[in-house]
Amino acid sequence: MRDYSNQSTHRAAPRDIEITGIDTAVIEGNFDWNLVRIRTDGGVTGIGESYRGVSITDIIHQMESFLVGENPLDVERLFDRMVQELSGHGGTTGKVVTAASGVELALWDLAGKILDVPVYQLLGGKYRDQIRIYCDCHAGAAFETDEHGYSVSHDEDIYEPEAYAETAEQVADLGFTALKFDLDTPMDNDPDPMNGRVSNASIAHKQEVVEAVREAIGDDIDLAFDCHWDYSLDSAKRLARKLEPYDLMWLEDVLPPENMEAQREVARSTETPLATGENRFRVHEFTELLYDFGVDVITPDPTTCGGLAESKAIASRAEENYIPFSPHNVCSPVGTMACAHLGASVPNFDTLEYHALAVDWWDDLLVREDPLIQDGYLQVPETAGLGVSLDEEVANEHAKGSGSLWE
Repeated sequence: MRDYSNQSTHRAAPRDIEITGIDTAVIEGNFDWNLVRIRTDGGVTGIGESYRGVSITDIIHQMESFLVGENPLDVERLFDRMVQELSGHGGTTGKVVTAASGVELALWDLAGKILDVPVYQLLGGKYRDQIRIYCDCHAGAAFETDEHGYSVSHDEDIYEPEAYAETAEQVADLGFTALKFDLDTPMDNDPDPMNGRVSNASIAHKQEVVEAVREAIGDDIDLAFDCHWDYSLDSAKRLARKLEPYDLMWLEDVLPPENMEAQREVARSTETPLATGENRFRVHEFTELLYDFGVDVITPDPTTCGGLAESKAIASRAEENYIPFSPHNVCSPVGTMACAHLGASVPNFDTLEYHALAVDWWDDLLVREDPLIQDGYLQVPETAGLGVSLDEEVANEHAKGSGSLWE
């Protein structure tokens, strides 16, 4: 087995620093947000976030046993070590990689603070000062504007085309230049909830939804729809072709993710741009998808697929094939800001997902005066590390379990 442990490499002060412990916390937002904090003997801490899911924090604490004593500046070597040490536990994919992703983000935050530079600088530099955000909306959810200029969901979930259109207008008025809606609905399960085939009535309803939203917001706002891997090959083809007149930014996850050749078959059959990638792990699982042109827009989740360095490797392979890079993101402000640094450092970055419009305390989780997202954009910070400072009082209010933030 390869040995990625510290080989007693020397560093000059103040870069001669060691990890002393790792803490985790779960915040109950619209999803469970798995936060990780790395402590060092230099008094500097780093914060990161892993994608939602059970046992992620348990895996992180298993990693703590061999990360203590390591120098946090060796970010990519330590990621390799996390994967290698847990290789017997499915470490090359799945939840081990998701857990390692959160640790990796925290290591970048630490490295930036130790070296006194923003994370984007460590990733190679900056292509843009601000990150365009697309707002992930829900089918027909009703919204009202709060005191920050954001919107709060009333959790009314209806599927009439007019409801989607009304929501689209409300969210567009907040300044977003790109929107996404869920296109899968309960009627997809009729007449058979198992086989993934979509009825003519359901296809027609989806077309009416897309048409209503497009008419409501016009052509100047980008529009995407998500299908959540629900459909059979024939239904995916039929749906994608029906939506060609509406100039979508993309149609996302039309098929289950395992079969690359089926995904490519849909891509060959339609002019509607296709997006996928959020449930793939590490660069190896994206290679065929990118080089065989099974996708038009790639959407990995940095808090799932291996962290910022792995995501940048995926973006580089996409760039070789002239494919835009738009990360999936359902994170708290911590993971969102990490994605912003990644987007700043990637030439083919297009837009970043924002999925917390219904969480009216989302911005309060950070110590800052202004909302993180303004007029549909997020400014890339110039402060060291990720540029985030957690408001632990607010975080404690929403901590899962005992109400104590860090385990």
